[in-house]
Amino acid sequence: MTKAIRIHRTGGPEVMSLEDVELPKPGKGEVRVRNHAIGLNFIDIYFRSGSYPTALPFTPGNEGAGEVLAVGRGVTDFKPDDRVAYVSTLGSYAEERNVDAKSLILLPKSISYEMGAAMMLKGLTAQYLLRRTFKVKAGDTILVHAAAGGVGLILCQWGKALGATVIGTVGSEAKAKLAKKAGAKHVINYSTEDFVERIRQITKGKLCDVVYDGVGKTTFPGSLDCLRPLGMFVSYGSASGAIDAFNIGVLAQKGSLFATRPTLFTYIAKREDYVASARDLMRAISRGDVTIPIHARYKLADAAKAHEELGSRATTGASVIIP
Repeated sequence: MTKAIRIHRTGGPEVMSLEDVELPKPGKGEVRVRNHAIGLNFIDIYFRSGSYPTALPFTPGNEGAGEVLAVGRGVTDFKPDDRVAYVSTLGSYAEERNVDAKSLILLPKSISYEMGAAMMLKGLTAQYLLRRTFKVKAGDTILVHAAAGGVGLILCQWGKALGATVIGTVGSEAKAKLAKKAGAKHVINYSTEDFVERIRQITKGKLCDVVYDGVGKTTFPGSLDCLRPLGMFVSYGSASGAIDAFNIGVLAQKGSLFATRPTLFTYIAKREDYVASARDLMRAISRGDVTIPIHARYKLADAAKAHEELGSRATTGASVIIP
């Protein structure tokens, strides 16, 4: 038996309960992992609330880090006691779980379990956003919404390391300090300032090459007005609510803009892309271009509290659950 968070009906944080679960032996191609740390992400709220429908009951969570306990038939790349991290299908909010071996990455000793759990979904998201969706290069100007969030802080750091001018938006002065420290050259508090007007002032009317938006409804369509002609709007999350359908002709009116709604799991669907992306991320961490400080730790039994604080946007940076 192992302890796991189970959700039998979708709704608020109260629908999560800590239960004893019978975990079968790892099947063909699977690995049994004892989680030492579990990543906490906004996508967990989407699944819990029903915004992302899935079969009930289920255990939430898509990332974690820990040690290999056992391997199933056909697994040759991993063995017991290996340190691993993963981003995978649902099931991470548990002391132990079975994971498809294709979802695992060997974790070097230089990276802690906590950082391993915190870096996978958020770090790999930042990796594909900066390195594949829009290839940021020196001299680019990038706008990062929710710059003090888990992905936002990584985008600020990595964007600066790539030579870009990073402009971040935040909702408080405390968050502004975090974004500035992470590498944002300019920080806009959108609770007190018009971020579109400030972008025009900061860039002297040249605007931005790309906007990375994990906020959604409250920052759209203003984000489009922050882009230069042929610029790219990248919507990778909807913390404030989903963006309503819009007339695609608006993109032409505002300068032949590009718009995309990518997801991590598309970018890492091929094992070789997954491994290459993870190695790129770990190189950035080893160089010191990216650090992922853990700002909050929760017990597995306190998962509801973790969701309450994450949902109210009271958290900054990365948070982890410790089984």
